[in-house]
Amino acid sequence: MPSASFPRRSARTQGFTLGAPRNFTAGATVLFLRSASGTDRSNALWALDTDTGQERMLADPAALRAEDQVSPAEQARRERARERAGGITGYATDRDGRMAAFTLSGRLFVTDVAAGTTRELPVPHPVADPRPDPTGQRIAYLSGGGLRVIEVDGSDDRALVEPDGPNITWGAAEFIAAEEMDRHRGYWWSPDGSLLLVARVDESPVRHWYLGDPADPAREPTPMRYPAAGTANADVSLAVVGLDGGRVDVDWDRQAQPYFVTAHWSEHGRPLIAVQTRDQHTQLVLDIDPTTGRTSEVHRDTDPHWVEIKPGWPAWTPDGSLVRIAASDGAYRLVVGDQPWTGAPLQVRAVLDVGEDILISASEQDPTQVHLYRVTAKGAEQVTEQPGVHTGTRSGDVLVVATSTLDEPRTRVRVLRGAREVAEIGSNAEIPDLDVNVRLLRLGDRELCSALLLPNDYQPADGPLPVLVDPYGGPHAQRVLSRQQGYLTSQWFADQGFAVLVTDGRGMAGRGPDWDRAIAGDLAGPPLQDQVDALHAAAAQHPELDLDRVAIRGWSFGGYLAALAVLRRPDVFHAAVVGAGVVDWRLYDTHYTERYLGDPNVVPEVYQVNSLLRDANKLERPMLIVHGTVDDNVVLAHSLRLSAALTASARPHTVLPLAGVSHMPTDETTSENLLLLQVDFLRKSLAR
Repeated sequence: MPSASFPRRSARTQGFTLGAPRNFTAGATVLFLRSASGTDRSNALWALDTDTGQERMLADPAALRAEDQVSPAEQARRERARERAGGITGYATDRDGRMAAFTLSGRLFVTDVAAGTTRELPVPHPVADPRPDPTGQRIAYLSGGGLRVIEVDGSDDRALVEPDGPNITWGAAEFIAAEEMDRHRGYWWSPDGSLLLVARVDESPVRHWYLGDPADPAREPTPMRYPAAGTANADVSLAVVGLDGGRVDVDWDRQAQPYFVTAHWSEHGRPLIAVQTRDQHTQLVLDIDPTTGRTSEVHRDTDPHWVEIKPGWPAWTPDGSLVRIAASDGAYRLVVGDQPWTGAPLQVRAVLDVGEDILISASEQDPTQVHLYRVTAKGAEQVTEQPGVHTGTRSGDVLVVATSTLDEPRTRVRVLRGAREVAEIGSNAEIPDLDVNVRLLRLGDRELCSALLLPNDYQPADGPLPVLVDPYGGPHAQRVLSRQQGYLTSQWFADQGFAVLVTDGRGMAGRGPDWDRAIAGDLAGPPLQDQVDALHAAAAQHPELDLDRVAIRGWSFGGYLAALAVLRRPDVFHAAVVGAGVVDWRLYDTHYTERYLGDPNVVPEVYQVNSLLRDANKLERPMLIVHGTVDDNVVLAHSLRLSAALTASARPHTVLPLAGVSHMPTDETTSENLLLLQVDFLRKSLAR
């Protein structure tokens, strides 16, 4: 029996994720990251030989004597990527996987995969996002706001493009791209390694906010450019840059389509980019002539609400057909050229690899399960069979499949060549000393996907239990999945004497475009109603739930939903833990907020209806507000304004500031005690 409590072990292991293999690159040699134990935050670079199945370490941060010193820019990048580990947190390879490049403490390292040797290259510090060219002759990297390149032998380090004014960077993803578009890079090599497509970001139009830590009054506030809803975004443009520094600007109507979503450059066609209008009702796929910078329209998507961004498209097939994902007739469909290759009920989530067939991830009848499929013009073949959540990466005939299920606490990673399994990559992650007692339910008329967790020692004779509703509830995310990992903390709360209910309502992922768009213009009504309906439907089936004692907790959008619940439905919810919640949507970013609520300069009444501030005078239930003092995503001003409005209405509430914490706490002590303090608050609030 482990001596440490679950909260302490969960905090120490980063939710039991440390030590698990991650960041896979498929090929004859499979590359991946993994730390040495379930409590070690420092990832090393590893390789697995698909001929022998043997693993070997390629690069160990300790052996390289590179302490994990993180620059402010790197810290911001990790925050956007929700990166909580250290050591080697990412890497890139050439086309054949013979060479890998990565950074440690802002220094540039390159690994010869076959030889297993790693060396540092002499370049200006700090370095970010190094990427070998496809041929493996040189490495591009970011430093000092510019894009530089160095030969792989360490010679001829030079700048290709440098900042041409204040607040300008080349080759990096701006805040909106990294936070909301899932684009974490800003440059792409040509297939022959002779050119690069590079994003130029001018942040001068974006207004300054100031991030200060009240716990350290001697520390000067940090200025940050934050594009809040209704205000200016960064000005993003593109250029094709040669190895001699020659530059051709890419021409498209950036006034009409200011959002640069993603890029694709392969040997199968000219470089592709996807761009969006500010209202996100239109998305264009353009191809680029690298010699002139001129663009031509390849495809146009329009939607009365918004065009959904899905990973992996646009792309070219080997025969030069366009690959995309389209919302059509109730399903996200894979479309190649002008022909849909999938149809309902299959909901395509991502394009993972494009070859003679196309590898996708998708859900079919059960949105709690995610499987891999090989798709051709003749139809889709399901690759994974075991119930659960499967992700994958592929190159040639090598497929790496990561599988998470309800039966196993760890994610299992298998390496396949064709149909034959050649190895399973080992995991050093700790196994939680916790039995997940979960039942997956479909509740109410909308068949809401829900998970009900009861204490492991519960007996019907014990009587009904107080209920803890534990949602996220916001767009894009999904909590109710057929895997253990997402339920560990919920199960711990259940074992403290609660019936815990997790529900994915309208707007959340996996159910198709109509489900996604049910929240258009209203982030409050449908998400809250779905939590109420699921709670009542679950109680009708399970007398273990005591509807006279119902609390709700959540973080980020879940924090918004928790506050909304006790403010607007105190007849249902009797206490709330509001973690880093959005309070006033005018303080959240452009791309996310305007997608769902529109432009606040045009429809201010929509923002008023969706704000928590208008309902602050209605609070009659206990509320615990928790927020990190240096949160650069949902800034502390949200919780401060909510507290001020509650105080102005003489409504008692509790505020718990987390000193020095950003959007998610990572410190071991803070993470552990935050769980304990929530349980204490909930018990006192629901006491009869």
